[in-house]
Amino acid sequence: MFVGGSLLTVLVVLAVTAPLYAGDPVNMDPFSRLQAPSPEKWFGSDHLGREVFARTIFGARISLIVGLLSATFASAAGLLIGILAGYSRSFDNVVMRIMDGLMSIPTILLAIALISLTGPGVSILIVAITIPQLPSVTRLVRSVVLSVRERPYVEAALCGGARLPRVLWRHILPSTIPPLMVQSAIVCADAILTEAGLSFLGVGVPPEIPSWGNMISSSRLFLGIAPMTIFAPGICLAVTVLAVNLLGDGLRDMFDPRAKRRR
Repeated sequence: MFVGGSLLTVLVVLAVTAPLYAGDPVNMDPFSRLQAPSPEKWFGSDHLGREVFARTIFGARISLIVGLLSATFASAAGLLIGILAGYSRSFDNVVMRIMDGLMSIPTILLAIALISLTGPGVSILIVAITIPQLPSVTRLVRSVVLSVRERPYVEAALCGGARLPRVLWRHILPSTIPPLMVQSAIVCADAILTEAGLSFLGVGVPPEIPSWGNMISSSRLFLGIAPMTIFAPGICLAVTVLAVNLLGDGLRDMFDPRAKRRR
C-alpha cells in the first residue's frame, strides 16, 4: 500500500503543480515537429510541434479527475442503493433487476452511447463511466448488508427499540466501508483505463484537451519517427493504474488480515 500510495501522491502533486513547471500543452510550433527529446523539450514534440512533456503532465489531470470522481460518485450512489436494497426486499427486487440489466451492457458501448447523445466533455465522460460502475458497487454493498443484518447485535439493537436509521448508521454502515474502499480503488483504475480508451477512440475528452488516450491516438502513425509521443503517455497510464491497484491491494490486506496471511 505504501508504494501505491506514494506513486499516486507523486502523480497528484505533479498534476496539480503542472502550470508551475510543465509549460504550454496546447501551443503549436510547426517548425519543431517530431523533435527528439532534448534539454529544452524533455520528451520531444509531437506532429503539431506541441511539447510531449507538457501534454503528458497535463494529461494526468484528466485521468486523475475522471478516475477519482467516477470512483467517488459510483461509491456514494452504490452505497446508498446497496444499503436500501439489502434491507428492503421490495426495493431489492426492482433495483437489482435494473443493475442486472446495466451489467449486461459493455461499459465502453454504454459510455459511447451516452457521449454520442450529448457530445464529448469531461463532465459527461464522468457520468458515462460512473453509471456502468454502479452495479458492481451496489451488489457488493448489498451482499455485506444481507450478511450483517442477521447478526445478533443488529437484532438486539432492533429489539431494544433502536430506530432503523440509527441501526443502519451505527451497526450496518461501518461494516460496508472496508470492502467499499477496496472496490473504489478497482473502480478508479477501471475508470482511468476507460477514459483512455474512449479518448483513443475519439469519443472521450475534446481533442484540444490533453489526455493520455488522445495523445496515443494522434501519435500512433508516428511511432517509428517519434516513439516518445506514445511511450510517455502510455508509461504514465500504466504506472497510474498500477499505483491505484497496489493501493487497493494494500487496503484489502489492511482490512482483511487473513488475505495477507495466505500470501
